[in-house]
Amino acid sequence: MAEVTLEDVTKVYGEDVLAVDKMNLDIPDGEFVVFVGPSGCGKSTALRMIAGLEDISGGKVFIGDEVVNDLPPRDRDIAMVFQNYALYPHMNVRENMGFALKLRKMDKSEINRRVDDAARILSIEKFLDRKPKALSGGQRQRVALGRAIVREPKAFLMDEPLSNLDAKLRVQMRTEIAKLHNRIGTTSIYVTHDQTEAMTMADRIVVLKDGLVQQIATPQIMYENPNNVFVAGFIGSPAMNFIKARLEKGDGGLVATFGGTRVPISRESVGEAKERGRDPESFAGKEVILGIRPEHIEDAEFAEDGATGGVMEAEPQVIESMGSEKYLYFEVAEDQAAHPRSTEGVADAAGGDADDDEPDFGDLMVARVAAESQARRGTGLRLAIDSTKVRLFDPESEESIL
Repeated sequence: MAEVTLEDVTKVYGEDVLAVDKMNLDIPDGEFVVFVGPSGCGKSTALRMIAGLEDISGGKVFIGDEVVNDLPPRDRDIAMVFQNYALYPHMNVRENMGFALKLRKMDKSEINRRVDDAARILSIEKFLDRKPKALSGGQRQRVALGRAIVREPKAFLMDEPLSNLDAKLRVQMRTEIAKLHNRIGTTSIYVTHDQTEAMTMADRIVVLKDGLVQQIATPQIMYENPNNVFVAGFIGSPAMNFIKARLEKGDGGLVATFGGTRVPISRESVGEAKERGRDPESFAGKEVILGIRPEHIEDAEFAEDGATGGVMEAEPQVIESMGSEKYLYFEVAEDQAAHPRSTEGVADAAGGDADDDEPDFGDLMVARVAAESQARRGTGLRLAIDSTKVRLFDPESEESIL
């Protein structure tokens, strides 16, 4: 195992295509880090530079204490798991898993020991004599993971390893990978465009957009305190709602207003923002982007007693019953809708897959309400906003101000 460090790592294709721009990252020994972002954001390119599959245009990559910029992939002591499994069709599972060790001229008994140990960890002992064509997609992915495990590398690099699996198997396999990491503890870097995978698997998440790192944080911190509109809209499913609002200063403190709705901003949140070097009060009298997650908008009838916040009138146009809860999709006035360009390609309302160009429900806002809600399509109701969960963003820079 080893620490992986990136210092100002840059990748330029041709003369002017900047794929990764001065990426800095320190991954401690044993950490599971996920690179996430929309297609073309630079996440796979960054992974391939660490692996040695892409030349580095600038900066340094360290594995342990060694700069590996000029080392070929085979000398970096890393193991990579690919999206397409990359298994040899003419070899059985045992031969596939042990092939890299055979190339190293390792003793046959040691190869068999490592293969048997990895097969036991992955519960594929009974498949060792089968060819890849006789395996399901999930079983092939386990073999690909086993081939990486037997090498006992300093780091695992995984490039969208679950994207070829069906939805149910993806959920099962991401759980298996997380369990595997907990058991082995090898430094792991995982690339995905699915923010749900990132949130459920990572010790820390690195969000990229247009080759630039937008934020590095634990899943919970990133969810609760996104750096900007892009991160706020990308992390979370359904995605965060954005509304154009005006920030006013009154006797009780700051209030965000839109339409006939007034949402008080908690003094505690303002104080925390000031401690971080931001001053929401400087935006008093100005337009801001108000962000609120669907789960923080509730049918007012079921809002907790004593809950503070604004109440807005809404008329659901689409209602999705999920069994344990309901999603209500509704419009806000056209001049209040805030859909900054940086939210393009965010996770769709139901699935969290960022490959789509737009969310499924377009300009509709969404509330995540109690299953008992009697909301009806086309019938007005009152929705309560939890003001302690409101986030504010600068409409110019799209950076967080609260």
